[in-house]
Parts: sequence; C-alpha cells; structure tokens
Amino acid sequence: MGSQAATFQLFSTTFPIWVASNSSQTSFRPSNFPLQFPSRSKAIKPSLLRFHRARTWATLDEKNPSVTTPLVVQEPESKREVEESVKVLKNAAKTRKVAAEDIISAMSVIEKAKLDPSEFLQTLGGSESPGRTWMLIFTAKKKLKGGRYFPLTAVQRFDAAAKRIENGVYLGPIGALTFEGRFSWKNRILSFIFECIRIKIGPLKPLEISLGQKDPFFIWFYMDEEIAVA
Repeated sequence: MGSQAATFQLFSTTFPIWVASNSSQTSFRPSNFPLQFPSRSKAIKPSLLRFHRARTWATLDEKNPSVTTPLVVQEPESKREVEESVKVLKNAAKTRKVAAEDIISAMSVIEKAKLDPSEFLQTLGGSESPGRTWMLIFTAKKKLKGGRYFPLTAVQRFDAAAKRIENGVYLGPIGALTFEGRFSWKNRILSFIFECIRIKIGPLKPLEISLGQKDPFFIWFYMDEEIAVA
C-alpha cells in the first residue's frame, strides 16, 4: 500500500464471507449480516522454501505513481520462486499458521517479480456490481521489516464496474466501522478517497459522517481468485 503509511498487505477470499449487498446499488450495509467463518482444523506445518532476501520496489514509483518501469519477463527459476511464494501465502491465508518471516520472504519474491498487472483490476473487483469482497489477513511494515496477522475481522469490497471501495472492521455484536468511497486505477495502482464513514454500535442505527481527504493508494503486486498482495 502507498501513501505515508506504506505497508504490504495480504488479502484473501479463501473464507466464505457473507456481506449484505444489493446488486442494484453501489453502496452496501455490511452490518446487516454478520461475517461467518468455517471452523479451522489443526493445520499441518508446510515444508517452506527459504527465499532470497534481495529487495526491490514496485513497478511504479511510489513517490510518482505515473512513472512506470518496464515489465520483466520471468526466467524459469524466478517463475518457480513465485509459484512457491504463492503457495506459502495461500497456506497463510487458510491456516494463519505460517511464520511471519516466511510470509515476508514470499512477499519479497512476488514484489521483485514485477508481474503483469493487466488482469488485476477485474480479478480484484469483478466484472459487475457489487464487486468482490476480500479479507485482510496479514500486514507487513514498510520495507517488509516485520509483520503480523491482522487481529480483527477486516473486509474490503472493491467494485471495478462502479469504481467504488468499502473498507470495514467488524466487531461482532458490538458493532462495526466502515469507510466508503471511490477509486481510480492506473496500471497496478489503485488510488482512493473515502467519502463517508459509518459507525454501527449494537442494534442502533448506523451513524454516517461525510469525509474528504488526500488520495492514499494501493500498489498491487499479485492477484488471483484466492489471494491478493498489495
């Protein structure tokens, strides 16, 4: 993710996430239905490869998102490393048992690979409203210096057709905090502005507050039907 608080994040659609949505509207009310998750069985520790720690930055300059660098054609060895890294991240999303250092190593490999982002937006936000929902699994610090599994239920909805984004943190029966706004996409950068915030406490009607702020942004490094890395 870009902006002042530059971090790396792992999102997943592995778990079934039921969120109230209406295909005829671009906004939704996540507080209407609770998020549900399957019970987790004891995870088997995978045999993980140790990846190279070489650092690189995004295909697009974070200081100037309009500046691009050429895409790199992957060599066979690099392709294998990316595939193994994706396996590590998918296992982390499913089990939350993979060590943080292995997740960070996998993120580093994927960032370095500079994968073709041409299909990212449709994978992220679907082809029609209300888009797709993703759960935040893991956050890494700036420059991949440490990280941890996100301790709360945090879900983001990206609607590629309507160019809308909604970000929510859910606290079960206690309530929820959601932000909604619009986004724009260029190459692999998703810039967004949150226009309103909704605060939901217990059974009370949500409180809605209008917002407006400087565009933060995500830089996406990997995307498939199960996980996304930004």
